[in-house]
Amino acid sequence: MNILRTIGAIATGIVALSAVSAAQAETRVTFKSAKAASSYYQMAAQFAEAIKTGTDGEIIVTVEESQGSVQNVMEASVRPGNYVFTSPPALVGLAQAGKGAFEGRPTEKFNEVRALFPIPSLTMHFVMRADADVTDFAGLEGKTILLGKGSFGATEGEKYLELFGLTDKVKLSEAELSNAVAALKNGQIDGFVTAGSWPAPNVIEAAAGTDVNILSLSDEQLAMTKRDLTVIPAGTYNGQKDDIRTSSLSVVAYATTQMDDETAYQLTKTYWDQKSAMSSNASWWKGVTQEMLANIKGKIHPGALRYYAEAGFPVRDDQN
Repeated sequence: MNILRTIGAIATGIVALSAVSAAQAETRVTFKSAKAASSYYQMAAQFAEAIKTGTDGEIIVTVEESQGSVQNVMEASVRPGNYVFTSPPALVGLAQAGKGAFEGRPTEKFNEVRALFPIPSLTMHFVMRADADVTDFAGLEGKTILLGKGSFGATEGEKYLELFGLTDKVKLSEAELSNAVAALKNGQIDGFVTAGSWPAPNVIEAAAGTDVNILSLSDEQLAMTKRDLTVIPAGTYNGQKDDIRTSSLSVVAYATTQMDDETAYQLTKTYWDQKSAMSSNASWWKGVTQEMLANIKGKIHPGALRYYAEAGFPVRDDQN
């Protein structure tokens, strides 16, 4: 009996030790994304699952909600270890130059930010109730619009209103973007502005329950925004009969130099290896190509560079 107890104790110890070893073998990564209602939060969740699958659980990604890219970049200066976040490259450039929202902040930590890989671009959506009879930006005059707060879409939407001479001609709702669909359906607002890779979940939800118009930009308006053209094909959203011509901004997943090269390599390799599988579940991944590496301004993480060299992806000298 004592022998059996001894064997049982040894077995229990082995199991416990194995569990500890397995836990120690896992690499933990924090992924700072976007608001929970956004397409980018869904992308982060898909990415986390793809990394878990592609690494057989050796890398575990925990997704954190964020108020927007500015917060993501701000936290890069104080977050330790394996911190991954999303941001437009231009915003990282502003942080490293100590300009804009980052004026007066130490740039040393921001200079440790390194790119990993591109993700689907931020695409602007101006979503209006069909019964508001708004088919172009001039028609926004006198309407109630929800921009949200703190996000790229809110900042960009406010900029467009100014560019198009609508700043004092539109009533802005004080509600959060997470309340946009309900507010639109209830008639509390005439429309809302959101930025996310198409098809955007909140726009899908809005179009499914309410007749909506999604505004297109003219060539002149697009030039004023200084953004890239994105065409959202007809039929992407319920009731959408025509292509939508709108603006977009490149978005990249970043880490810092605190992430070791092997982790950065595995994240980058697994991301590209799993992209096809992710695309079969969500169409926004189909638009990501290796050519989008050209949109990265600044340095790429050495671990990611190792994968791109192996895969033959195009990388510029200034990205090394």
